Amino acid sequence: MLVLPRLQSINEYNQDLFTANHSSWQAGICLISYGVRIGIRVNVPKILERLIEYLPPGWESSPSSEVDKLYSLIVYQETNNSDSLLYYKLYFDQEELINTTDIEDVFETLDSELRLQVGIAVKDWLFVHAGVVGWRGKAIVIPGRSFSGKTTLVAALVKAGASYYSDEYAVLDANGLVHPYPRRLSIRQGEGERVKRCSVEELKGTAGTEPLPVGLIVHVQYQSGVQWCPKPMSSGHGVLALLDNTIVASLRPDFALPILASAVSGALCLEGTRGEAEDVAMALLQQLED
Repeated sequence: MLVLPRLQSINEYNQDLFTANHSSWQAGICLISYGVRIGIRVNVPKILERLIEYLPPGWESSPSSEVDKLYSLIVYQETNNSDSLLYYKLYFDQEELINTTDIEDVFETLDSELRLQVGIAVKDWLFVHAGVVGWRGKAIVIPGRSFSGKTTLVAALVKAGASYYSDEYAVLDANGLVHPYPRRLSIRQGEGERVKRCSVEELKGTAGTEPLPVGLIVHVQYQSGVQWCPKPMSSGHGVLALLDNTIVASLRPDFALPILASAVSGALCLEGTRGEAEDVAMALLQQLED
């Protein structure tokens, strides 16, 4: 059961809300993810227990309270026509991100925001929206944004024996090698249902741990009922496919392009329209064995 601080409405938080020593903040966490320092503070300590599940993979506690990014989560209660409801209000710095009665919406918003802000702020890594698996010492990279079907294909590849690296980001180092970003897979359910967060173990698969060179880039769109008949792409088009899904492409092109060129060099690049993921997964694994 949540124990709320004494207040009548959200208006009581407006004055000096973002001062460092504001008395309403009851708990918080400072963490480091890929060198980015993040602070999250709450006015109800118990929320931290759930919030931890949505932090970026590989995060570490920070010994310092100095942060680059600050998130603030307020829980408050309002009464309307004798009905009393809990509200959750999430801020990034002083920007309101969401105000809702559904805590799950808050967690999903925080999850998405943390991934985005780390991908933008990180200095020594390049984050590309892509699914990634490992096979025979090479990475299969599937660039694409949300709703492009990359998680479904990644899950099928893992079930077929590939090692799981990510369903969200291909994290590239300066040499173009792909490193694990092993967040739980976000598997979409039926229309109107929440995304199911699934561990690789639940798929009876394993997670990759070592950086890999890119062996295959698959630029693909899903269409029900079609047969997988891929066409080869040039290395230049492979770079463009990755660049189109790179977070800092427009902000730091001089940083991104050499890394992408290194990643693509020596990789096979394919594009096409796919049908069911299970059929395509086996064909992709075979592609790296030929």
